[in-house]
Amino acid sequence: MNEDRPRRERPVAPTRPTLSREYIAAMALALVDDIGRDKFSMRKLGAELGVDPMAVYRYFTEQEALFDGIAETLFAELDVDSLPWRGSWRDLAEQYTRRLRDTLLAHPHAVTIFATRPVRSPAAVDTGNRMIELMTGAGFTPGLALQILRCLREFTIGHALTLAVVQLGGERRSRKPSPDSPAYNLLAKSADATTHDDHFDLGLTAMLDSFARLMGGTAGQPA
Repeated sequence: MNEDRPRRERPVAPTRPTLSREYIAAMALALVDDIGRDKFSMRKLGAELGVDPMAVYRYFTEQEALFDGIAETLFAELDVDSLPWRGSWRDLAEQYTRRLRDTLLAHPHAVTIFATRPVRSPAAVDTGNRMIELMTGAGFTPGLALQILRCLREFTIGHALTLAVVQLGGERRSRKPSPDSPAYNLLAKSADATTHDDHFDLGLTAMLDSFARLMGGTAGQPA
């Protein structure tokens, strides 16, 4: 954990009822942001909420269910309604992918939580249906549209996982050969000429270009 990382702003407690699933999940995410997933516990969450930890179990039957709620909270931060739904399938897919990446990187300690569970909130299901509907209107089959969305999701989460490790200090624990060392080979030289983040645009563009060609180029045009 980075001791210099500022404490996350806590969500505003609801006035009625005292607790809710949304508030508990938001508070749990803020706590994970501060102390990390490994140090998180229901007891510490109860202390943050100012309640007996057992009160949380009235809303989430176990910690894994609470982590499902954290994943749903992360998805809600995407603000999918503001995506370019009236544009082309490509614009929508690109903006969704970039927004997912940025949201995950704002919560590096929580990336593994999002990565290890499907998000099945009503908002997430509705978003998937809307995206597939737009893509089928552009010429994709529903099955191919879903495959494309899965590819983009997995690419984005994998990239976010890598960068989260760097953000949390993993890079400092790795040993890099100095330029005057015999071990400073072409790979090391190439690594010094790039960053951990500069290939995301390259990969995303290559994927979207390839997906458009699956329909002979016609799927890349607005419906």
